[in-house]
Amino acid sequence: MQADTSSDLPSKGFLRSALDAMLVPFLAILTAVVLGGIIIAVVRGNPFLAYYGLIQGSFGSAKALSETAVWATPYIFAGLAVALAFKGGLFNIGAEGQLALGATVSALIGYALPDWLGFDLPAIIHLPLTILVGVAGGAFWAAIVGFLKAYTGGHEVINTIMMNYIALNTISYLLNGPMKDRDPNNVIARTPLIAESARMPEIFEGLRVHWGFVLALLTAFVIWWLLNKTTLGFEIRMVGANPDAAKYAGINVKRTIIVTMTLSGLLAGMAGALEVTGLNFRHELGFSIGYGFDAIAIALLGKSHPLGVVLASILFAAMRNGATRMQFLTQLPVDLISVLQALILLFVAADAIIRYLYGIKTKGERVVLTRGWGG
Repeated sequence: MQADTSSDLPSKGFLRSALDAMLVPFLAILTAVVLGGIIIAVVRGNPFLAYYGLIQGSFGSAKALSETAVWATPYIFAGLAVALAFKGGLFNIGAEGQLALGATVSALIGYALPDWLGFDLPAIIHLPLTILVGVAGGAFWAAIVGFLKAYTGGHEVINTIMMNYIALNTISYLLNGPMKDRDPNNVIARTPLIAESARMPEIFEGLRVHWGFVLALLTAFVIWWLLNKTTLGFEIRMVGANPDAAKYAGINVKRTIIVTMTLSGLLAGMAGALEVTGLNFRHELGFSIGYGFDAIAIALLGKSHPLGVVLASILFAAMRNGATRMQFLTQLPVDLISVLQALILLFVAADAIIRYLYGIKTKGERVVLTRGWGG
């Protein structure tokens, strides 16, 4: 596995750079869908009905659209976290722990702060504070890894994996002990409900999609702007492309590594904070399992471009949300969605296959399609 340092350091337009970056992933998805349909047919299913059910379950109604957006929100933030680290030449495998830690401390501020203060806080203060504390939790957890990488050379893959274990097991202790909901009817490891003043409002009444989805889209644009239009973004990309050259050019490589990991953890912590304040209104043990690891696949599929991450997140969210409807219509196992995801990632990772099949060549900064299937 190798971080995405392929983007040229001179910045390109948001849409043009995204289109160039997404050509191969788009064709990988198309090829995977075709092969997935063949697999469905082999197991005596109807691929057209299966994909119809998948689309209907994901986008076929206001509720379906809402649920897809709900799934996509943490995916976007976690995917951006991993993608930003990739741009800096780092592998943040710890988004799972950073996300869970952000959710835990957000829940703590959400339900306990009014009791600590002895009075209720207005929503205009309590909600932002709850989110900011969750963001800070994720940022702090990732910054530790960045410091170890910068000053001891400790490999961030090993350290983030170990930090995941520490975070998740510590959270398990807290949710089964000091932070557990003491309601006599509660038998599972979860916090009490957060106060009403710490809850993010829904965008549409009766639907679960909340303003965190809009915030996720805005954040994707901010990350693109940061990477392509600011000095810090240039330094992050420079260190990711060649840390020795960056050091020779006068960039503080150690500081940049720490800042990159901190920003990455910040985004992952935001994902956890918004799941608490906008959706679940508490933190429950195991709610986030898989988000951090799916984020790695999303960042790879999106070629570490913020717009690509958004599109890949919506794709993964749609497959997750539409899987139940697909299963209902076809009686096929829901595990076929995992097979489809695996095929997509296979073709993205082994992009030489896609480039050969579709005759894709790179001309300067442009990626062009020179011939058709098998050409």
